[in-house]
Amino acid sequence: MPGPLDGVRVLELPAIGPVPYLGMLLSDLGAEVIRVDKLPGTSRGLADGMNDGPLGRGRRSIGLDLRKPEGAEVLLRLAGSADVLVEGFRPGVAERLGVGPADVHARNPRLVYGRMTGWGQDGPLAPRAGHDITYLALTGLLNGIGTPDAPPVPPVNYVADFGGGAMFLAVGLLAAVLHARATGEGQVVDAAMTDGASYLGSMTRAFLSVGGWRDGRGVNLLDGGSPNYRCYECSDGRHVAVGALEPQFWAALCTALGADAATAPSPYDPATQDACRAWLTDTFATRTRDEWAELFDPLDACVAPVLTLHEAHAHPHNVARGTFAEVGGATMPAPAPRFSATQGEAGPLTASAAATDDLLAEAGYGPAAVDELRAAGVV
Repeated sequence: MPGPLDGVRVLELPAIGPVPYLGMLLSDLGAEVIRVDKLPGTSRGLADGMNDGPLGRGRRSIGLDLRKPEGAEVLLRLAGSADVLVEGFRPGVAERLGVGPADVHARNPRLVYGRMTGWGQDGPLAPRAGHDITYLALTGLLNGIGTPDAPPVPPVNYVADFGGGAMFLAVGLLAAVLHARATGEGQVVDAAMTDGASYLGSMTRAFLSVGGWRDGRGVNLLDGGSPNYRCYECSDGRHVAVGALEPQFWAALCTALGADAATAPSPYDPATQDACRAWLTDTFATRTRDEWAELFDPLDACVAPVLTLHEAHAHPHNVARGTFAEVGGATMPAPAPRFSATQGEAGPLTASAAATDDLLAEAGYGPAAVDELRAAGVV
């Protein structure tokens, strides 16, 4: 069944991290994604693992040297029939290669040009390198992740790279495609991971503005500071996650632990929070994680076992939902969200540069021209 983006054509330029993730997302949603890869035999570093594995699935690939003018021309021809182009170069690189927004829009004024960077296309840090941890550091979000007695903890690269970068650029691209189809006007979408990550922190900033959030780590309702919203170690060294924020869930938790919510140390009173935390710490340490999971499984108490990545595959809820799927021999998250009429699916693994000849033919290059490009090391 075609996905909801069936008929949308996307060009994905060479990159790592959030750009390949975005290409996978758009492909899973049904878009035709054409990935521009460096020439076979060229070291691509981290991109090798991302592009050749399940994260690089569902595309056709062309091997192209964009540093040569003939390579830029190939890309511009492909862009002539595309709806979207996505690049993750540092600011100014695409322009130097001759494939910047002005170059592309001269061929296709309806195209949406997506730009993924850490710091954005302008500002004093725009030309600088960075990673998820450095982008989060300047948003104020990293300072609030972790415990009060230890340095901030980098949240893998979920927040800035994939959440603040790829997901926000996806939303921006889709909005711009709707605009282009209504007006015939393409545009540039400037997605900075710092901007997107900052946006993800909207709720905490709203709380902060009214005095409902302390600017620190592990001292707030939702950051582990509240005893009824944090993880506890069990007797086997594994953990349970407690999210019993509301009184009805707290009452259910207390009952499961053999206590009365009316007399147990309260998580809602600052004067008794330390005692509440100590009680829960001591109690959860008396059984294994799976024993607690079995006890809480039938209850609506917002308590769950903290599973490993491997364990999550077999959890009954994830199995029933089909949350994970086998892609290229690896267990990967299945496409999300779900659609009632246009559900897409994970495409097969992409072979780097395997569709070069087909794509050149679609762009109008005859056999002799393809031979010349290949002899010149362009494709």
